[in-house]
Amino acid sequence: MPPLLWPIADSKNFSLDASGVAGFFGGEEAITAMATVHLYRGRRWLGWYNSPGSYTIAKDFGRISKSRLWGGLFPGLNHDPVVAFKLDVNSGPKYVASHSGTVMQQTGHFAHLLTQGTDDLTLVPLPATRTTVNSRIFIITVPEIAYEDLPLQTMSIHHAVFASFPILVSFSTCIFSALSADWYCFAMILLGIISSGVTCFIIGSGTLGIETVKNPAQGSPSGDGILLTHNGVIILKGKEKDVNAITKGKFSLHLKGAPEYTAVGLCSLLLEVQFLLQLLLIPQGSLFGQIMFLTSVIASWAYNSFLASLDKEKLQRKLFCDTIKLRQTAMLGFQAGTRTSMAAFACFVLCEDLPRPLKGIEPMKFLLEFLPNKTLVWQKWREQVVAQVEKEEGGMSIFQPGDVDMSGLNSDEQKLLTTVLQDADDAYKGYIETRNFRRSSMISEKS
Repeated sequence: MPPLLWPIADSKNFSLDASGVAGFFGGEEAITAMATVHLYRGRRWLGWYNSPGSYTIAKDFGRISKSRLWGGLFPGLNHDPVVAFKLDVNSGPKYVASHSGTVMQQTGHFAHLLTQGTDDLTLVPLPATRTTVNSRIFIITVPEIAYEDLPLQTMSIHHAVFASFPILVSFSTCIFSALSADWYCFAMILLGIISSGVTCFIIGSGTLGIETVKNPAQGSPSGDGILLTHNGVIILKGKEKDVNAITKGKFSLHLKGAPEYTAVGLCSLLLEVQFLLQLLLIPQGSLFGQIMFLTSVIASWAYNSFLASLDKEKLQRKLFCDTIKLRQTAMLGFQAGTRTSMAAFACFVLCEDLPRPLKGIEPMKFLLEFLPNKTLVWQKWREQVVAQVEKEEGGMSIFQPGDVDMSGLNSDEQKLLTTVLQDADDAYKGYIETRNFRRSSMISEKS
């Protein structure tokens, strides 16, 4: 069949030779874009475009497969699927449970996501006589989670509009190459479409879920506790099984063919074959065919770059919160002027609505987590805060200098104690002033 576009197809004095570039160019963007395949509904059906970076993708995802054959073709440490797709790569802050006494030096991926998400909350300022370091306090009421019926709420299909761009460009350039009788470039664009589409479908067919300790021991106390961040604290309130989703939870990803993941290995092998064939055959094509090939690669790279630019942690956080039905209104933010005010306020909130005298909870342990100083001044300060906590809620403040035994302290230490007692008094005032607001929020979330 003679070419329909004679003048352009006959330009053989110049060659772009883009074959080598196509295997490496845009590889990182393509890998990052592929990591979103499980976050969007129907995303696995939208990989039918000539994606660049086939060699880079093959080397990265080939290490998911576990056998001697795949280990030889794709050497290196094997990746668990959730790690390969950046679904479980970060640890959360230290967690201290208020009732069970559990202390976790590192929490799970969901705790990390939740910690990062607090940056978007509006902070309510607490009374502050002085300000040294603005310390942030967040109170999160964890909803009741029905683990037996917990489908993961993937994102909407609106992204399909954007995916149509590289798909249309890839198929159009493939058709134009055929019309110009450039069968080399036609075949390579078509192979790129097929290899990318098949890989996206196979990988995207995995089942994404939530993995956590769903059934704690019978008789376990409340799961209330604190996450200690570098500039504040997150107070979690809820049942043990529900709080576990945050402190011990992470995404799970089950791909077909576990544990060898042969299908993923075959997809990676197909991508490597594509890369080698591009090296051999694209230089044999006409100038027009090479332009068509390059156009499809650039359009696909632009779409991959768009997906790579999305905040993956924000997407994962929304996915997690939507799944467990943790709404924005269940997260309250406050700002204290000093770390001492923050510690006292957090202690008051943790012991809120508990019968007095307190049983099964040690306020002193929490204060030591915030302020472990062992000097006499801080010992007296902690004892005074505990004494206030032990009193009936709503009672008078006992943070005036006359309420504390100053014996054994020199004049400078007495001034310091008076200052930090004022911080505690500010925290107690803030606790009383925000009590109705906090309680109404908790009631609305539990109803």
